[in-house]
Formats: sequence, structure tokens, C-alpha cells
Amino acid sequence: MVRHLHIPDGFLDTYWIAATYAITIVYYGFIGAKEKITFSPEKISLVTTLAAAIFVAQMLNWPIPGGTSLHFLGSALAGILLGPALGSITMALVLLVQTIVFHDGGITALGANILNMGIVGVLVGYYIYKLGLKLLSGLSENRRIFISAFLAGWISVFLAGVVCGVEIGLSPRFPYGVLVTIPVMGGWHLLLGIIEGVITGLVVSYIAVKSPELLRAGGGVK
Repeated sequence: MVRHLHIPDGFLDTYWIAATYAITIVYYGFIGAKEKITFSPEKISLVTTLAAAIFVAQMLNWPIPGGTSLHFLGSALAGILLGPALGSITMALVLLVQTIVFHDGGITALGANILNMGIVGVLVGYYIYKLGLKLLSGLSENRRIFISAFLAGWISVFLAGVVCGVEIGLSPRFPYGVLVTIPVMGGWHLLLGIIEGVITGLVVSYIAVKSPELLRAGGGVK
């Protein structure tokens, strides 16, 4: 079973294993070379707290039809609070620990799992949020932050699920094809995204009021 986006060993063929690892390595190599990531005490505290929260949230899941299951993702929240580069790194560390220590997702599929959750989920969430802030400039700051974060959480989960559905559906080793995996992953994560969107919106809105400097450090405000 694919645990949400945590693909286990044996579900991807050699092509998808190589392709997803290659994309993931190139991406992290790029941000490592181009991005200047600084760590203030506040940012270190936020990274560790957020990573722990995402880790726990992803451990809770429930099965759905089609050989998959659902759980909260947290990628959009990581991108909004930390920025796309550090958010992606944080998600990769969470997924690496889950794979090595808890066998949650396979080693051969780690490239795909990081691609889906640490890259697609984070980047989509971050840029949807930033776009929302611009398009909703006529609203009050509290409303536009909540709506933008809600859309970021919702759409990031949906698209990450679709990408996962494509990967496993096109892999000959998985028992279901794309006609099953894409509707199942996309449809269920479209619904799950509503819940994640609400949670993301509430968390970001709360932080915007109580600790707005944390959002500014990650590029999450204005």
C-alpha cells in the first residue's frame, strides 16, 4: 500500500526510481549552490518545531480504496513559514528520518517521496500563497493571509497527490494503472486538501498575529 505519498520499495520500476532520484538530487544541488540560507536562533527553533509537528502529523493515516491511504502533508506550511529552499530541506530531513528509522516509505522510492512532498508540495504551496496575497490585496490582511494559506495547503496536497498517482500508475510494478491511481490520489487528496487548507490557514493566521517576524523571515508576509 502507498501510505499517502510515502511510496514503499517495490512499487516503482527502475526508470521511475532513477528519474525521481535524478530530479531530486538536481533540485537540492541547485538550491544548495544558489540559495544563501542563514540560521537565526528563531529560525532554528521554528525549523525543529515545525519538523517535529509535520513528522507526527504524517504518522497518522487512514486507508482509502485503490491501494493508498491519506494523512496530513504539511509541505505548504513549511514553504510559507521557512521559504521554498529551507522548507524543502526541512521536508527532506523529515522524510529521510521516516524512511531510515521507521521504514515509512522505501529507500528506492525516497527520491519520489521527496519529490512529491519536499519539492512539489513545498513549491506549489509557497507560490500559491504568495500569488494569493497579491490577488487578494483588496481584502483585510487577516483575511487574505487565511485565504491564501488555505488555498496553498489545499492545492499543494492535491497536486502532490496527482504527481504521486502518475508515478505509481505508470510503473509496471504497481497493480493499478493511471486510470485508477490518478483519480483516486487526485480525488481523495482534493478532499483531504480542504482539511489541510483550513489547518494551514489557521496556523499561518495565528502566527501572523502573534509572531509576524517568523513569516517575514520565511518570506510569508507581503
